[in-house]
Amino acid sequence: MIGILAVLSVSAAAGMRIALPLLVIGLIQGDLWQQVPLLSRIQPPVLIAVLTAWTLLELFVSKQLWGQRLLQFVELLFSPLVGAVMAMAVARILHEPEHITWILGAVGGLFALVLQLVKVGWFYRLQGLPTWAIFLEDILCVLLVLFAFKAPNSGGLIALLLLWLAMRSSQSWYQWYKEGKKQVER
Repeated sequence: MIGILAVLSVSAAAGMRIALPLLVIGLIQGDLWQQVPLLSRIQPPVLIAVLTAWTLLELFVSKQLWGQRLLQFVELLFSPLVGAVMAMAVARILHEPEHITWILGAVGGLFALVLQLVKVGWFYRLQGLPTWAIFLEDILCVLLVLFAFKAPNSGGLIALLLLWLAMRSSQSWYQWYKEGKKQVER
């Protein structure tokens, strides 16, 4: 059960940012990315340089409206892959069986995609995310990765709360759409 909560925690982080959680997971693990599928084949200095550059880009560009639009496209494409890779890495670190690792990877990728879709939805509904929400997202992203290893129960609970908020958001958007459609018909 703890493995599932840890996977949900890192997958939620991947649903918010791409490079930042990968950088954090690599830095808190002693064997830099050796447990992370795909990334274990890249030399650690190269990987650190690329992830650091992309993290800085995510952190600074996301505060501007044009930067949010640019990052959304990239994050929407890669969040399922990063969510799956991070979920599989956590499952391997926790010594889950291989068939469970693949299932958790699929769940992690889907969870990251759902959170990314909700983020895109809020972006278009609000016509840009407020700066305070972006800062909160950055902090929560790092905390979720740290919680996955230090307090998986708390991280998993936060991830489940984010899933609940995503479901509530979809209901809210549906009501908003229905009201807009009624006004057009009048």
